[in-house]
Amino acid sequence: MNAQNKLPRVVIIGAGFGGLKAARALADAPVQVTLIDRNNYHLFQPLLYQVASAGVAPSEIAYPVRAVFRGQKNLDFQMAEVRRIDLANHRLFTDRGELEYDYLILAAGGQTNFFGMQSLEHNAFDLKELGNAVAIRNHVLRQFELAALEPDAEIRRALLTFVVAGGGPTGVEMAGALSELIRLVLAKDFPRLPVQDARVLLLEAADRLLPAMPADLSAETARALGKKQVEVRFGAAVSGYDGSAVALRGGERIPARTLIWAAGVRAAGLVESLGVPLARQGRVPVTPSLQLPGHPEVFVIGDAAYLEDANGQALPMLAPVAMQQAACAAANIRALIRGETPQPFSYRDPGSMATIGRNRAVAQIGPLKLRGFLAWAAWLFVHLVQIIGFRNRLVVLVNWAWDYIFYDRAVRLIGEWEDPGKFASEKAGVG
Repeated sequence: MNAQNKLPRVVIIGAGFGGLKAARALADAPVQVTLIDRNNYHLFQPLLYQVASAGVAPSEIAYPVRAVFRGQKNLDFQMAEVRRIDLANHRLFTDRGELEYDYLILAAGGQTNFFGMQSLEHNAFDLKELGNAVAIRNHVLRQFELAALEPDAEIRRALLTFVVAGGGPTGVEMAGALSELIRLVLAKDFPRLPVQDARVLLLEAADRLLPAMPADLSAETARALGKKQVEVRFGAAVSGYDGSAVALRGGERIPARTLIWAAGVRAAGLVESLGVPLARQGRVPVTPSLQLPGHPEVFVIGDAAYLEDANGQALPMLAPVAMQQAACAAANIRALIRGETPQPFSYRDPGSMATIGRNRAVAQIGPLKLRGFLAWAAWLFVHLVQIIGFRNRLVVLVNWAWDYIFYDRAVRLIGEWEDPGKFASEKAGVG
């Protein structure tokens, strides 16, 4: 124990993709690692929309952090929320006390960006936390229960109008999954309800979906969503939402009891405690070696880090970036311990993909473009192998197979994990 105490202490904030990768990369390093997260599980965020659309259960895309690192002798996990970082004294202040560090890896991730629109923050749903996804699922199912008892046709149409704002991967996947849930599953659950009145709208302020992909794949995505009865609208910038109608910048109002906000993301609020100038989306500018300027012992990775590529474009806020930066940060900490110079980070783009629903997806892997069933199969494989835990992979695979064969969704429950207080705190960025 005394020998361990003399080892350099590396504290990693965040048990997301970057935090887990960094902790694993330091498994055999001469350091003592402390991993901190406010939750005791790692969340596979790319499948949050499937929880929200009743495809998988929450426990199938989350895995206990302590189980992940059960065999790593140089790591301790603390379930705590970091409130402030004292760079001058190498100290963290959490809701469970204080903690000192020799090296710090800040992998705090991101949070929803409502761009200062308070009405959205208070009334719209976002999709960054497990509680958010469960709340969306409960809400969608409840709208159908309410609509089944509603005699007023106008109110019923508002109950059955579901608006998704944001044409990136999250918005596209959420809109496609929601439409399939309604048309293929809930239409059978509510045979006396005029489900043809239900609408799913995908609003995008720009002129195309999936802006990071080539234009032809973006156009293919819009066509595929249209075939799934998703109403895609371009140039539709949301200016507010009061819980009853979505207001667009041009003055139009869309009666709807549901708005899912997938149109913005920013770095976690914790980075503001660093007291350094921030870049776009509240991200922390870092050196090419991912170090905080003036504090070489601090590494910032993932969504919280701002670093430009060779073309002057900011690296995207994606899991592959976070994981590659985590490996680089861990290697550079090893270099600092040996008295060597840290190396600059170089991003290797593995490609991007988005699923549009059953049998439909788009993907770009290097120069290769995939669409339709082949892209969908590739998407399934890539996401399945990245889920932590054999049992979780197996259960998700079974649920996907069940959905594919029987046109059914496994988790059409209202109330599971529902905690309005918790959801409200998550929307406010607390806890």
